[in-house]
Amino acid sequence: MTPHRPSAWPPLLAAIALEVSATLSLRAAEGFAHPFWLIPVVIGYAGSLWLLSVVLDRGMSVGVAYGIWSAIGVTLTALLGTVLFGEALAPVQIVGVGVIVAGVLLVELGSHPRDVSATPDEGAAS
Repeated sequence: MTPHRPSAWPPLLAAIALEVSATLSLRAAEGFAHPFWLIPVVIGYAGSLWLLSVVLDRGMSVGVAYGIWSAIGVTLTALLGTVLFGEALAPVQIVGVGVIVAGVLLVELGSHPRDVSATPDEGAAS
């Protein structure tokens, strides 16, 4: 029996939250006009990358982990940018975010290999 591997989802969701927080803090810093905001930027990005490495260590493939991380990050950042900073989100941008999400879903769906053990035994009588 193989040892139980912890789920990759909790650290992935935490990595996404830190990355989005860091990106929004970067926007709030307005360059160096408000340098206090650079502290959560550095902590958020460093923590997010560390958690992403934990996700990979727990067995999620890099393409799937990064795809989910970036797609959810882009979506949340775009939505929260409109709420927190009054940034416009044009219809073409909404479509673009949808295409990103659809692409990640396709990568995720393609990442699960078919179960080859379900094929009939070649030595079985017909």
